[in-house]
Order: sequence, then structure tokens, then C-alpha cells
Amino acid sequence: MAAFANPFQEKNDRKLSTAELIQALRVDIAGELEAIYLYDAHVRATDNEMAKKVLADIRDEERAHVGELTTLLRKLDPKEADLFASGEAEVREMLGDDKGAAPAEGTATVGSLIDHS
Repeated sequence: MAAFANPFQEKNDRKLSTAELIQALRVDIAGELEAIYLYDAHVRATDNEMAKKVLADIRDEERAHVGELTTLLRKLDPKEADLFASGEAEVREMLGDDKGAAPAEGTATVGSLIDHS
């Protein structure tokens, strides 16, 4: 598990600032990504079909959480949202994927490079 400090160990009477919330969301995203990795490792490490089904479902719920947290992060930090969009555009350009258009036949897409098992 990640060794991040727990910002809520003691009673805290004040609310997080926006900057602190943004940092907390990054830690939350890291935790979700780690959970995805671990659940996926468990799925791959067993032949028990019932366990595989349940663990894969939980893993995929964590993936949805990454999407939710990333969306919130983009709303709270427009500059970071611009950087995310810039990175996405750079990859689309490299792969010949013009704004969601189908890539040239035989061209790998980001989705095709990810193992979704």
C-alpha cells in the first residue's frame, strides 16, 4: 500500500483550502490506481472464477473512481485540466487520431495498448 501521510489523523476543525483539496484528490487518485493494480494482480493470480468475477468488478469500479476524481480535479484546477488536454492532444497527434476520428488501419490506439482483462 502507498505510504502517504494521513492528513486526518487528528481532529481538524478547519476545512481544506482548494489547494489542499487538489493535493488530497491527487493522493486519492494514486490510491485508486494502486487498488486497480492490486485487484488486477489478484484476478490474474487465481483460477477461481467466482473470485475473478468479483475482483474484476471491484477493480473496474476503482477505474470509474479514477474518472470521477480526475473530473473533479479538472473542475477544481483549470490549469491542470489544460495540461491534461494538452497531453491528450499530443498523444492523439502521435497516433494520428484527429479528435476522435478512427486511426489509420493498423495504428495502435491508447485503448488498444491497455490490457483491459
